Amino acid sequence: MAIRQIRLDGDPILRKKSREVDEVTDRIVELLEDMDETMHHADGVGLAAPQIGILKRVIVVNDGSGRGTIKMVNPVILESEGCLSDMEGCLSVPNRNGLVDRPSDVKVKYLNENGEELVLEAKGFLARIICHETDHLDGILYIDKMTEEIFLEEDGE
Repeated sequence: MAIRQIRLDGDPILRKKSREVDEVTDRIVELLEDMDETMHHADGVGLAAPQIGILKRVIVVNDGSGRGTIKMVNPVILESEGCLSDMEGCLSVPNRNGLVDRPSDVKVKYLNENGEELVLEAKGFLARIICHETDHLDGILYIDKMTEEIFLEEDGE
């Protein structure tokens, strides 16, 4: 496993659409592991392959609920409902936060690291992370959907 460099806003790769993965190979499994390690090293809750310069439809998410990291290949949101506005940030857009409207519930189909097709019903924070990361796969950043920028006070101020 390796920690990869996270691309920052302004890097053109973040605005490109990612390609579907034809088959979950050893290289894809290694990519998923590297993404998981990179996400945790950066104290993130999600990471999409374009954020490390790879235009493949691969994401990792971890909402801190104790279920561990969910590794998704070719995720597709099948259904969504509800709407919640909440604060978001992004490892590729450091030092910025803002309010974004997202579905409160989603149903997502994906392949896991074993190539098995799964469907996950996610609510709340996990649904938000999945939507945020799948947006990355289409070249969309949360700042494109931000309804209000939130300026956080720094410690000691």
